[in-house]
Amino acid sequence: MMFLSLFLHLVALAWAQYDHDYNYSPHENSYDDQWVNLFRQGFSFQCPHGEVVVAIRSAFSKKEGSDRQWSYGCMPTPHDLGEPTECWWEEINRAGMEWYQTCSNNGLVAGFQSRYFEAVLDREWQFYCCRYSRRCSYGCWLTTEHPGHYGEDVDMVLYSYGYYIRGATTTFSGVERDRQWKYIMCRMTDFNCEFENF
Repeated sequence: MMFLSLFLHLVALAWAQYDHDYNYSPHENSYDDQWVNLFRQGFSFQCPHGEVVVAIRSAFSKKEGSDRQWSYGCMPTPHDLGEPTECWWEEINRAGMEWYQTCSNNGLVAGFQSRYFEAVLDREWQFYCCRYSRRCSYGCWLTTEHPGHYGEDVDMVLYSYGYYIRGATTTFSGVERDRQWKYIMCRMTDFNCEFENF
């Protein structure tokens, strides 16, 4: 019985990778409780080639320098989007400041890099972005705040079919020494377009 359960789970995993609906379940990924950083430590996380970030989890600790541990889940992009043609690290977003950034050249977020600064009890951030041919984004919207209140944990899974994370806007509280995120979600065209920087 245990063997049958394991076999069915492996079949489900293989099918999910080729499923055009790419239904994400955090239990089918390396997302579960595997933090990419220790408190007060920097980290660099990249999805495997051809995958993008679809889940973000974070736990806050005031006693650990008002810092967060982070965990990310990735899923392959649908086949009709093709393979990434270019990937890069965006500009650094400084610690202690509010900022807004999207991936340039219609890129999609496929990773994060961050460094902690004791002086401001905050982190600087960079997005790792990948461009898919000359596809363009459209129909963009902002998520609600994550976390809902400063100091709370974050558990965000992208269930909206056909939407991808293109960036984020953040606010920083000098009192709480924590950051709230609104992620920028966009659809991508089914065809190549002429816009270079959107």
